[in-house]
Amino acid sequence: MGNLLKVLTCTDLEQEPNFFLDFENAQPTDAEREVWDQVDVVLKDAKEILDELQAYKGAGAEIREAIQHPSDEALQEQAWAAVVPLVGKLKKFYEFSQRLEAALHSLLGALTSETYDDPTQHLEREQALAKQFAEILHFTLRFDELKMTNPAIQNDFSYYRRTLSRMRINNVPAEGENEVNNELANRISLFYADATPMLKTLSDGTTKFVSEPLLSLCSEYRSRFTSEETVSFCLRVMVGVIILYDYVHPVGAFAKSSKIDMKGCIKVLKDQPPNSVEGLLNALRYTTKHLNDESTNKTIKSMLQ
Repeated sequence: MGNLLKVLTCTDLEQEPNFFLDFENAQPTDAEREVWDQVDVVLKDAKEILDELQAYKGAGAEIREAIQHPSDEALQEQAWAAVVPLVGKLKKFYEFSQRLEAALHSLLGALTSETYDDPTQHLEREQALAKQFAEILHFTLRFDELKMTNPAIQNDFSYYRRTLSRMRINNVPAEGENEVNNELANRISLFYADATPMLKTLSDGTTKFVSEPLLSLCSEYRSRFTSEETVSFCLRVMVGVIILYDYVHPVGAFAKSSKIDMKGCIKVLKDQPPNSVEGLLNALRYTTKHLNDESTNKTIKSMLQ
């Protein structure tokens, strides 16, 4: 897969393709429509997933009471009744990650097909699909931000598994429609054990799809957008592409051979109001794979300290 997102190129502008991907107004052409419709079904559910995750409060109080009073059956029942519907949500989030991976696979297939001679032509002529790819990255980073700041997610699921195990040992029927079997519980547990589960799902999916992706993104065209919401969207996509590239490329995004202008990307983030981009800077600091490699430029490391 060649340059999947050589959209806002950072280096050697005279030789590299230079065009504008309209994140605000891109609409699918007839050629894009089939894949676009498939992915759009998934993306329409993405906002609901984020809303539910943001509103996720957990059952910490009920779990603490149940643990502190193990012989109080009423408290045990209250904790179980509180946790079961929450596990249903966690299962829903996990299943959505599988749908998102499938959507990404469809997009990669379309954007790297032999319909056009090079990846730049794909992005120029299939802007609606390129925008959907960006929307997936935007969702991924936002999901993982919310997950990382909510320890109740793993606590709730751990309590559910422990309690379910005891119930099975004691031959107590596990009530509730949201019960999951052991195999699914193991997969869900591994999913949430990762600091950035949605990003890992996408990076694993991308790795399966292609052996050597080459992604390049910069903020050259930030000034073309007047909407702060669109600017925020583009910055989040930029960071998402950097992290994804860093995971799936053998030497990562921080190597000298990388076609991502890391200094420029970090600078444009630091030029924004600090409270609006701190989460994105932290994502580069803590969720990338190669930042702390010895080969990483010291200036780049210093910029992210």
